[in-house]
Amino acid sequence: MRWYRANGRDLPWRRTRNPYAILVSEFMLQQTQVTTVLPYYNEWLRRFPDFSALALAPRSSVLHGWQGLGYYTRARNLHALAKIVIRKHGGALPGKIDNLRALPGIGRYTANAVATFAFDQSVPLVEANIARVIARLFDVRDPIDATRGREKIWCCAADLLPARGSASHNSALMDLGALVCTSRAPKCGICPVNKFCRARNPEALPIKKRRPPPKELTEGHAFVFHRNRILLEQSSGRWRGMWILPVARSTNSRPPLHLSIFPFTNHRITLKIFAQPPPRLRTKAQRWFSTVQLASIPLPSPHRRAIVDLLNATRATPSRRRRL
Repeated sequence: MRWYRANGRDLPWRRTRNPYAILVSEFMLQQTQVTTVLPYYNEWLRRFPDFSALALAPRSSVLHGWQGLGYYTRARNLHALAKIVIRKHGGALPGKIDNLRALPGIGRYTANAVATFAFDQSVPLVEANIARVIARLFDVRDPIDATRGREKIWCCAADLLPARGSASHNSALMDLGALVCTSRAPKCGICPVNKFCRARNPEALPIKKRRPPPKELTEGHAFVFHRNRILLEQSSGRWRGMWILPVARSTNSRPPLHLSIFPFTNHRITLKIFAQPPPRLRTKAQRWFSTVQLASIPLPSPHRRAIVDLLNATRATPSRRRRL
């Protein structure tokens, strides 16, 4: 703990015991690095300062506030959770772990994190940094993303838990993994617990199951630009509730105006955008937006980047604009 007091990270969610603020940080930190979360966290609390503000906000505003963080299911779950907290719990987040885990988007780790950081309960935590530290300390040879290895890590985390001060203890383990016991080139020479470490080759741990290669997908969408407006449609699939470029009706073997590749969970998606004329009839999910309005609606990052590139190209090439 002396090492943590001298070297621990100063993070905004560690300066509060507000259950809502801590819950927001934990949702944002799921599968997202701290450096990415920091600017979004403060802005989110400014826009949605409590459960009531979030519950009353329209879904489009919630998704727009989450824009750039990815994994938008987290935002939808957090929005649904806020409504349940207002409706069933009088606006106060329940403190019992079983009650927390009954809420949307809250699993074992998030429930324990809220319990320890917001309600000062003595419970173990296991996230990526802590799992790496424990796997090396105890020389865990089972894959930590398989059931047996995962349970070993949780059991070891429980064994290390002090009778008091679990929040600081868990934060210290996280920071030890983030700053010293890193996945590559761990700084074993300055590690405060290196004399207890059983790992002979720390960089070989933790062991994980071999992941299958990402599935390749190609998606074609349409750039429909007319009278300084762009046609978008509200997604009902991967980006449910967000606005995307319409699915292309036909590519006619023409080269795309825009091509980009991005990862999404276990997929590698090739996004192709084709120029298409305005449709005679719009679907119920489609709507025209002015270029000014684009800044205030929720757009997934791959589509927003494509739109920006295409609008810039259109403005720079008047002849292309006439053809569109």
